[in-house]
Amino acid sequence: MTQKVLTPEEKLQNLGLNLSPIRPAVGNYVSHVKVGNLIFTAGQGVDQYHGKLGHDLTIDEGYKAARQSMLNLLNVLKHELGELSKVKRVVKLLGMVNCTEDFIDQPKVIDGASDLLNEVFGDRGKHARSAVGMAQLPGGTAIEIEMIVEVEE
Repeated sequence: MTQKVLTPEEKLQNLGLNLSPIRPAVGNYVSHVKVGNLIFTAGQGVDQYHGKLGHDLTIDEGYKAARQSMLNLLNVLKHELGELSKVKRVVKLLGMVNCTEDFIDQPKVIDGASDLLNEVFGDRGKHARSAVGMAQLPGGTAIEIEMIVEVEE
């Protein structure tokens, strides 16, 4: 018997996650730009987690914030593509963590986004990544992530 291959949207649903409308921009920019078969997203913060990792938030809360940020990014892709199965490959993430000067666990925090991509896209979700600390992020959000994806033409 052949096992049904789940779409990325079905995988998200099985994880109890729902896609929603894209968040409004907080400045003079667009949510994404498509160049050829690449989509470059603007950074996505989160509404649910504010403050600094290492002071106000735990690594686990940062992980959850990164997961939510990635869900926000998937909303942007869904809006552009119509269906997430058109994502051929996640190329790169830049994860920015609002943290104290001595916080060194940015990679553990950004794993929240990377793990979600792997759950939703499997091997197509494996990507290059940078995880860096920031003195502050817009609106005091705990996390901001941007991504580059290759899509089917």
